Amino acid sequence: MYRCKVTHPASGEVLDDGLAVYFKAPKSFTTEDVVELHIHSGRAVVSSVLAALSRIPACRPAEAGEFTRRAFKGGRLDLTQVEGLKDLINAETESQRKAALIAAGGAMRDHFEKLRKDVIQCLALVEALIDFGEGEDIEEGVYEQARERARDIAQNVRAHLSDNRRGEILRSGIRLAIFGPPNAGKSSLLNFLAQREAAIVTSVPGTTRDILELSLDIGGLPVIVADTAGIRQTDDLVESIGVERARNLVQSTDISLCVLSLPDIMNSTSKGPGISSSVSPLISPETYVLLNKSDMADVTPDQVSSVLTALGVRQGWVVSLTTGKGTQDFLDGFAQALQHRYDVYQEHDSHDRPLITHARHRVHLEHALQFLYAFLTYSERMPRSLWKAGLLIKRTIADAENVVLAAEELRYAAQAIGKISGVIDVEDVLDAVFRDFCIGK
Repeated sequence: MYRCKVTHPASGEVLDDGLAVYFKAPKSFTTEDVVELHIHSGRAVVSSVLAALSRIPACRPAEAGEFTRRAFKGGRLDLTQVEGLKDLINAETESQRKAALIAAGGAMRDHFEKLRKDVIQCLALVEALIDFGEGEDIEEGVYEQARERARDIAQNVRAHLSDNRRGEILRSGIRLAIFGPPNAGKSSLLNFLAQREAAIVTSVPGTTRDILELSLDIGGLPVIVADTAGIRQTDDLVESIGVERARNLVQSTDISLCVLSLPDIMNSTSKGPGISSSVSPLISPETYVLLNKSDMADVTPDQVSSVLTALGVRQGWVVSLTTGKGTQDFLDGFAQALQHRYDVYQEHDSHDRPLITHARHRVHLEHALQFLYAFLTYSERMPRSLWKAGLLIKRTIADAENVVLAAEELRYAAQAIGKISGVIDVEDVLDAVFRDFCIGK
């Protein structure tokens, strides 16, 4: 690192007093020779230095993501690290930062590379049988060993795919729908979560007629909160459209939180929990419930427990959004419930099974699983009598073809997994990954 005068290459004019840092290849981010100029951040200074650099032959502005792409081409990063770096730059919550840092640090690369090598080892066993053919002694039980390995690998891939899209949801945001009858306090809850007057609150039923969405950080998790219209039977055309949109959103969202008026429930004379027939069909065991307006109803914990049991939900809270009573307990409890549901802070995620954070990872794993299943199907067609003491006795042309086709399926599976980290050349994927980076990264 050197302190220097930054001068114009043509006129010799001093443009700034800054620092120059030289990174000799391959000890740079891109693995190439790199020089960094650290200058003052004033707009005029930056503009004059950029203009001066453009006068140097073969010197041009970097394209979006070009430095990272060069790092990838130079072997400094693989595709999962590139995506992790991009996610780290864009991370807005603690959970996003942690997941991105795991990927950027190479944990995902190491995991999927091991998985790919496991498939290749399985392929090597099958190809050994093909290459040696009949009459050659090879280790006994190779065929069964290959099949068992393929089953284990398939089980590993299935475990990745059965994660309920946790990684993708945490990266893009958990979709939370707040719903309930009119005037239960849904908009007041949204304002409490946002810590500002984001929604209009009045005593007039049906004030909220459309969906209002906000992106919030709840317990370190990215949550896209949607306030919906009060669900009820109405003859108002505009309100009825809002109610229908609310129903559709609740049925398609990741998490739903039903806000109910505690006084209305306790004063109800009907059998059951005392909520309208318009709202009750939308409540499921996975629904979280907030019993609001506790300042207007004197209830015991046993009564609250009875209400939640009658609703058939696992977890609920009692609050007064007017006085603030119980709101902090709700916020802490709800954040813990989300963290537990998405299992975001478990150490095993960073070591044994990193989260799938991008849709393309899932697509490649689904393809790999299909190829593994195809291999197992072909191997099942081979009668066990054809495999004796590790000797492949090709009695028919069809038997020989089945073995070759089975090996090909394993090769395809290895290629599919390799596409996750970029081991297999996927130029179209590279273009999509790097174009979202900012200039200079």
